[in-house]
Amino acid sequence: MWSQFSDLAAATAAFVFGHLILSSGAVRGQLVERLGEARFRGLYSLFVLAAFAWMLLAYRAAPYVELWLPPDWTRWIPIVLLLPACLLLVGGVTQRSPTLVGGEAAARDGVLAPAAGFQSISRHCFLNATALWAIGHLAANGDAASALLMGGILVLSVAGMWHIDQRRARSLGAAWGPVVLTTSRLPFLAALQGRCRVDWRGLGWWRPLLGLVLYALLIGAHPHLIGVAGL
Repeated sequence: MWSQFSDLAAATAAFVFGHLILSSGAVRGQLVERLGEARFRGLYSLFVLAAFAWMLLAYRAAPYVELWLPPDWTRWIPIVLLLPACLLLVGGVTQRSPTLVGGEAAARDGVLAPAAGFQSISRHCFLNATALWAIGHLAANGDAASALLMGGILVLSVAGMWHIDQRRARSLGAAWGPVVLTTSRLPFLAALQGRCRVDWRGLGWWRPLLGLVLYALLIGAHPHLIGVAGL
């Protein structure tokens, strides 16, 4: 049976470990030295997109094999978790952050306030968003293909936070200290621990609004894209 999922397993492994290996200090440093920063980023992006497309195509082609039967109420889990995921996703990609590509220079120069805007919620908003999406779908889907796909994305999301933190600690040195002290990987943990205050004003009004619009679009489009209601 598992031979039917070999293509999906290979694609998921390429997507997950390709991210981690290519961005590791040793491998990335050698490739940047040979190719240059701009060319490396371009090739890295192409590889990630190709691996992601391969993974999605393999998922669609994989047979349905039930591992467990989720109760009916679990279908609400991804619907509920998608809302904070959309808000974190929009915030994570629309505000500058030392954990995003190109954010190191701004953090090193002191341009970024460590806990401003969505950074006061988490320094890894984007990866928290993908983790919530994966958790919701793992809870609501009991088939083998979904377990491989969602499990891979969850592993990459969680491992990616740790991986990025380790790289930034090495590359930024002392400039990384204020970021770690005033932000957290998990949403709101730094605020709950009293290490920062949530910068509600810094979130802006249009980012939460855009997150809500994205949420509504995904909920509405899901039956047409996937064939079932909900997410």
